[in-house]
Amino acid sequence: CGYDQIPGTSYHPLDGILGLGRGKSSIVSQLQSQGLVRNVVGHCLSGRGGGFLFFGDGLYDSSHVTWTSMSQEFTKYYSPGSAELHFGGKATGIKNLIVIFDSGSSYTYLNSQAYQALTLLLKKELSGRSLKEAPEDQTLPLCWKGRKPFRSVHDAKKYFKTSLALAFANSGRRKTQFELHPEAYLIISNKGNVCLGILNGTQVGLQNLNVIGDISMQDRMVVYDNEKQVIGWSPANCDQLPRFKSAYYM
Repeated sequence: CGYDQIPGTSYHPLDGILGLGRGKSSIVSQLQSQGLVRNVVGHCLSGRGGGFLFFGDGLYDSSHVTWTSMSQEFTKYYSPGSAELHFGGKATGIKNLIVIFDSGSSYTYLNSQAYQALTLLLKKELSGRSLKEAPEDQTLPLCWKGRKPFRSVHDAKKYFKTSLALAFANSGRRKTQFELHPEAYLIISNKGNVCLGILNGTQVGLQNLNVIGDISMQDRMVVYDNEKQVIGWSPANCDQLPRFKSAYYM
């Protein structure tokens, strides 16, 4: 579903998984109509590759999942509606970001305003540290090199200590936050540099849509409950299938 997408001349950031949308003709909706499962679909993408897809509500404990409401305005997508970008635990003032969850996108995308604000904040945070921008590395638009090549994000994340989050506004007074730790927005290039896996969506035709892609959903169980009209997520070991009560998985 897009796990190994790379930029190219043909760009399809919203392909997703065929037949798993919110409509009545979706596979999971048809399974529900036959009384086989609840109208719930979810996935767990491992940061080491692999993972699993499931139908029904038998693979998770609802009380351990962070939930937010699905938007009733953007019904073509799995969308929690609008969000505000937080940096270092504080609101940035970048609001009204229309966010969608899309497992068909390898990377995460912010609109131009949010992307520019985020990159400025990151560059300010990294100022004075032993990382330098690496414009010669064309893996992604923004990469940094250290004193020696990085082997993994784990080696590089000590430089990225400030937390990122998207705070969703449609969950009542208390906003639900989708936190982005370094593993959820950084990759290591073939040159051993660390690159920002959050891209400018406006430049690739997404206009004002903001996409949470695979990179930001790794090692989390993400659940789309079409009956309760909520989206949820929780940390998970996506290398191992949990015990299930009533679910179809693949």
